[in-house]
Amino acid sequence: MDKLLFTPGPLTTSDTVKQALVRDVGSRDTEFIQVIANIRNELTKLGKCENTHSTILTPGSGTYSIESVISSMVPADGAILILNNGAYGARMVKIAKAHGIQVIDQSCPENEYPSAEALEENLVHFPNITHVALVHCETTTGIINPIQPYSEIAKKHNKAFILDAMSSFGAYEMDLNALNIDFLISSSNKCVEGLPGFAFVIANKTLLQNNANHARTLSLDLVAQWRSLETDGQFRFTPPTNVLLAFWQALQELYIEGGVLARADRYYANYALTLKKMTEMGFEAYLPAEKQGYIITSYRYPKSEKFNFQEFYEKLSEKGFLIYPGKVSSADCFRIGHIGKLEIKQVEALMIAIEQVLIEMEINLKGAAQDD
Repeated sequence: MDKLLFTPGPLTTSDTVKQALVRDVGSRDTEFIQVIANIRNELTKLGKCENTHSTILTPGSGTYSIESVISSMVPADGAILILNNGAYGARMVKIAKAHGIQVIDQSCPENEYPSAEALEENLVHFPNITHVALVHCETTTGIINPIQPYSEIAKKHNKAFILDAMSSFGAYEMDLNALNIDFLISSSNKCVEGLPGFAFVIANKTLLQNNANHARTLSLDLVAQWRSLETDGQFRFTPPTNVLLAFWQALQELYIEGGVLARADRYYANYALTLKKMTEMGFEAYLPAEKQGYIITSYRYPKSEKFNFQEFYEKLSEKGFLIYPGKVSSADCFRIGHIGKLEIKQVEALMIAIEQVLIEMEINLKGAAQDD
């Protein structure tokens, strides 16, 4: 039996999504081209931007699509400002530098929001900035960065706004036009609950049309991929056919569940129960509740000298539960995800397993807290 994945992705998926994977289809066949069209249309509808944006599917992980946007959209004499408060903001900085793109790295501690005032100042100080980028849910910590304060400043200064919504799209309602989002990026194995293998960009069509000659690579050329999909409905290069079939099934299951709001309710319930039980056991969340999203939560290592994360992880794995190591640079943490095909009863089972592992490791967090 598969282990339950309490991670930021890949995630636990439904049996019907996995079953949709096991078909052979031709990548140039009419039936499969219709699946691609259906997926593109439904993702644009989820973004509430059918008239202004278009969805572009790209093979590979979410990072491939982020690199596709940055390397294809920023002109040679332009620059990108990245609002960076975690590992994935830092990754965008690396991508820009790899392509020789001027990058303004507006970084701040991982438990803080980027400064809107500093963004305003940077846009004035660096007039050649053409794009501003933000990670919505930094799964480094689980922080949810507010979108509108930054996107409105970008719009005020006539800059394109890029949102990495890798771990939030499908779990947070988004109206791309109301939020002034020009490029939203996510992937197949996150909150839509598909399988890994492709990512997508919901892109402003006017900006695509006006930025056709900036691509720095062949395979990651975002505009060329868009034009191919618009012309004959096909990928330029071999698409992940089986993963796309599974994702189409996952999209239908999202609607059956009740859409984004219903899925958000389920994820929030998973998060709330996890936080309650972990706190009762003596664990401390890294972030304050007001900054914490319901996608994934970082917990500080307990102070007990007997705690060893690898042992903790392996014992949970043996019981059928996979959690995630931490990525916070300033603190020792581990992470528990709340997304994927997980219900309350499975969260309860994880919490019982954690209690059992603490006993096996002879760790009494409440007692340790009292001793301190």
